[in-house]
This record gives sequence, structure tokens and C-alpha cells, in this order.
Amino acid sequence: MITLVGLDGGPLEPRAAAALAGASCVAGALRHLAAVPVPAGAKRVVVGDLGAALREVAEHDGPAVVLASGDPGFFGVLRALRERGVRPDVVPAVSSVALAFARIGVPWDDAVVASAHGRSGRGRSVRRALAAALAHPKAAILTAPVSAEPRAFLPALLRAGRDVYVAERLGATDEAVVRVTDPADAGRDRAHPNVVIAVDPERAVAPAAAWLPGHQGAPDGWALAEADFAHRDSMITKAEVRAVALAHLAPRPGTVVWDVGAGSGSVAVECARFGAHTVAFERVAADCRRIRGNAAAHGVSVQVCEGEAPGVFDRAGALLTPDAVFVGGGGPGVIAAVVERYRPERVVAALAALDRVRAVYDLLTTAGYAVEGTQLQASRLATLPDGGLRLAAANPVTLLWGLRGAGGAASAPDRPAP
Repeated sequence: MITLVGLDGGPLEPRAAAALAGASCVAGALRHLAAVPVPAGAKRVVVGDLGAALREVAEHDGPAVVLASGDPGFFGVLRALRERGVRPDVVPAVSSVALAFARIGVPWDDAVVASAHGRSGRGRSVRRALAAALAHPKAAILTAPVSAEPRAFLPALLRAGRDVYVAERLGATDEAVVRVTDPADAGRDRAHPNVVIAVDPERAVAPAAAWLPGHQGAPDGWALAEADFAHRDSMITKAEVRAVALAHLAPRPGTVVWDVGAGSGSVAVECARFGAHTVAFERVAADCRRIRGNAAAHGVSVQVCEGEAPGVFDRAGALLTPDAVFVGGGGPGVIAAVVERYRPERVVAALAALDRVRAVYDLLTTAGYAVEGTQLQASRLATLPDGGLRLAAANPVTLLWGLRGAGGAASAPDRPAP
């Protein structure tokens, strides 16, 4: 029998205390082993290499206890045990995320929780967690020593205007919950384990109770009508084009989408509604204001960078490299800069001029993308003066999309954009 016991600094619950008293093997980090009364004569397994420690516990002949922080079923060691065929008895404690939000007095049923302990590589794990936190008004990030320290997240969250906290060693006698306000203080060392909390001060409490923890899933509708966005002289990606573009951009939590030549920002806003962290690039100041207004009207966060592409990329400050880029304005030169500098997984270009189609197709193909495209020419129902119906044709748009596959360009570096 293996019992998995969560610790949160409080007294052991009776079931956990009984399991520990009868154990002939106890495994845990040094701080966990020091926090509980390990029976005399019981074998102690210090968890350094998790896989080796769990193998030793699984092979032990006799009752064993594995100690863990908080709720071991929440981004914890329970998953690793079940993956090894072990079905332990679990006695959880309060999770570190629940404790962190309790310490700052903020409800967390509508928070996104992102783990930076991912198996997909250090850089990608950090970038995905940060992208999810930037896209959502309330987030917790489970950090990791060395590979995902709080300093990897704090500067960007502060620039985004979030209230940022680092909750260190929750439940321990030296617990500290620190609000970070000075960017100069963002890089200092923090005691582990710790959790980073980021809250949009204007949306700390949702107007209605969340029904699904974290991100609320796909929005109620997408490819919204042009009337749902403020725009200038019909400078907006039409709904039919947007629908196909969204399908190939694949926005979702943990991804970064750029909307270049954003106009009204309709594509950026729709991607943000799917949970992506979105950045809109637009050269017209009035349009930048419209983008911010459209984002606010739809209850999402869109980072707006004013300036003409591709030069604006260099002046925009520290940005997360994109997973997907939509180019609605700027032409082949902008697309070339995007694929040469950032190599996103997905590129979607909307082209009104036919003479640009071949150039963009060749550019993406040469860069290692598998390219497809379609011309979209929608005819919408409209009423006649006598009440009859007609079809009103919209201007055609050619949409090209490129996917960087296994045989394509090298993977994009996991770093902030210049």
C-alpha cells in the first residue's frame, strides 16, 4: 500500500498521520521529510530524481508514504505514480494556488492556472505559461527552480499592468507573500517553492460567477459581424475571411498570435476571445485607439503596438515570439520579415491584389512552409425594396496560409522578439 500525503504547513489529518505512523518507507523532498514525524527505522527516500525515487517506493515491500506539497493531484506527483501503474491512497492538503489566492483575498474560480514545469523544453514551457497569463485577467503560474524562476514572468506581467504577487514557501514558518511593483525588483531571487499570481486590477472580480474554472472555452460565436467592431471606412477583415483565417491561425490558451496591419483589430480580438495572447500592429494612431476600444468592448486583452511594419517590430520592446501571424496589410516585405526573424509555426495572409499572390506563395514555400490558399468571394443576402431577396457580392480576397512542418524551417527560438 502506498499513501500519497499532501502537506500545507498545517497539522496532519488523522488518516495521513495513521499512514505515516505505520509506514516502513517514507519518500519526499528534504523539507517534507523534516516537517513530519518519520517513524524510527523507516527507510527514507529523498526525492531528487523523481523517477528513481518513485521506482524505489514502488519496489518497496511494505507500506510506504510519499510526501508532496499541497494537493498532489493538482499538477503534482499523483500523475507520475499513476503513469507507473501505482494506484495510491491520496490524502490531499490545500493546493498552493488556493492558498496563494486566499492570502491576497481574491476569488480564483475564474483563474487560469499554468504550469511552467512542462516537458516540452524550458523555453517553450515558460513562453506558454506567460502567454496564458497575459491573455487572461487572472492567472497563477507554478514556477520551477532554475528553469522557470519568477524573474522569467514578472517583467512582462508588470508591463501589462497586472497586480503581481509572488507567494513563497506557503504554509511554512518563513512563508512570504510579496507584491511586486518595481520592475527593478523583478529579477531578484525568490524562495522555492513559489507561485506567481497576476491579476488585472480592473477585472479582479468577474461580473458573473464563472461556470468553468480557468479559460471559458471557445466563445459563444466567432467570425463576428463587422458591426460588432468599430472600424474606419470598412477597413476590417470581413467575417467570412476571418472565419477561415481563424481556422488556420488556431488560437488557443498558451499561444501567441500577431495581427499585423490590424486595422480595426478584429482578427486580434477574435483570437484573444479563444484565449490566445494577441499583439496588434497598426500604423494609424486612430486605428490603434479603435483596437483598444474593440478589445475592451469584447472583454479581452490585446497588446497594441503603433508603427509601420516591419520597422515597428524593432521598436515594440520585449514581445513574445509568435506561434501564428496574420498579415492583413503590408504585403510581401512584411511577411518576409516575419518568417525570417521569427519563423512562426503558422502564417496567414489576406491579399486583395492578385499580383502579390505568387510572391507570397514563393516566399513562404522557400522559407519551408507548406502553403495552401483559397479565394473567398462571399455574396450576402440582402433585401430588395419590394421585400424580395438578392445576393450582394463582396470584394474577393485571396487567403494564403503556410504551416511550418517537420521538414520545414527550423523551430522558432523561445525568446522575446527584439
